[in-house]
Amino acid sequence: MLDGRSKQAFKQWLESRPKSWQDGIESVAMDGFSGFKSACHETLSNAQTIFDPFHVVRWAGNALDDCRRRVQQNTLGRRGLKEDPLYKRRRLLLTRISLLTERQFLKLKRLFADKRHLEVEGSWSMYQRAVAAYSDPDPRQGKKRMQELIDIITDPCLPIELVELERLGQTMKKHAA
Repeated sequence: MLDGRSKQAFKQWLESRPKSWQDGIESVAMDGFSGFKSACHETLSNAQTIFDPFHVVRWAGNALDDCRRRVQQNTLGRRGLKEDPLYKRRRLLLTRISLLTERQFLKLKRLFADKRHLEVEGSWSMYQRAVAAYSDPDPRQGKKRMQELIDIITDPCLPIELVELERLGQTMKKHAA
């Protein structure tokens, strides 16, 4: 942890490390802040920068949550209340599918049976794909799965209503390399 969240602060810290240490760095996992990436490229010539799974899955979770809130507002005309279906299931939506009990899965199935929640179901499906890509035991297969996800959510045929997924797709495509 460094004081300040800037390219300059991170670059100065990297430059203060011994040259042998800098040369030994092969990869750097980080969030999406471009200042960190450019500091790495300028200082660690041999290192590859990658986004850590936490941040990418968080982007997907945020897209799902934004979609859920938008649909909640559009269908009921208000923010979620304790007994509103989408609000009530907000945490369940962010649970990895492999961890759902049969009862929880049935709750989601009932939630998605309401056609007004179709956009939430689509966003949930893409969130689950992001989680599955990072949890794949084979890194090559996980990378392939992530690329498939990016291809789906950047496809020009993606329904226009899925604005949160479109935004997520743009972000992920920009950082995919």
